[in-house]
Amino acid sequence: MAKTVFISGSGRNIGRAIAVRLARDGFNVVLNGSHDRAACERVAREVEDAGSEAMIAIGDVGKSADVRAMAASALERFGRIDALVNNAAIRPQKKLLEMTDEDWDRVISVDLNAAFYLSRAFLPGMVEAGWGRIVNFAGMNAIHGYAGRAPVSAAKHGVWGLTKALAKEFGPEGVTANVISPGPIRPDESDHEHAEHIRSQLSRIPVGRLGEAEDIAAMVSLLCGNEGGFVNGQMLAVNGGTET
Repeated sequence: MAKTVFISGSGRNIGRAIAVRLARDGFNVVLNGSHDRAACERVAREVEDAGSEAMIAIGDVGKSADVRAMAASALERFGRIDALVNNAAIRPQKKLLEMTDEDWDRVISVDLNAAFYLSRAFLPGMVEAGWGRIVNFAGMNAIHGYAGRAPVSAAKHGVWGLTKALAKEFGPEGVTANVISPGPIRPDESDHEHAEHIRSQLSRIPVGRLGEAEDIAAMVSLLCGNEGGFVNGQMLAVNGGTET
């Protein structure tokens, strides 16, 4: 029986690459986006072309009610979610003293709370099966504090703490939890906001190139497969040797 993965923020960029790679690995894929169904539909076609089943779950992973609804639909369709990839994130740039409560709460909800909501939703099935994989994302924001990104840094530090706790609590149940910390990844051509900033990082990367979304997907593939079963509670930097 094919395993199933839920990937948040999987309509483009890294999330899309992970979806296609895991589909090629034999996973059925639940795709998620907050609003852009058309993007998820394009990825769904790629998943199906790879020979796997695709389901689209549109909803805001930063809202507990949305997560409960999406989880119920996914579990009704596939019976169990075997792997969870918490990829969705927002990274607004704003000075701390200009930040409202709403600004802060929104980042914490999407970048931290979502990992808790989704893990809570799917862990019971993983425990029952005695097998599961959780892959979270932290990035440089979990290692350094960045001016103008206080809530992002706080949330990503929180994700790292949550991951270590999950690894210890659920490792005995056959469930692993790890964090990937991507380096500078070549942006989608439509992502004009971050493209120039990412390209400016090239001189800091010893291997002499920007990362590709597929580089991250390859690590997720390892962690979600049987061969990654002895990797647990780790932060794995996929960054070409960029100083952390």
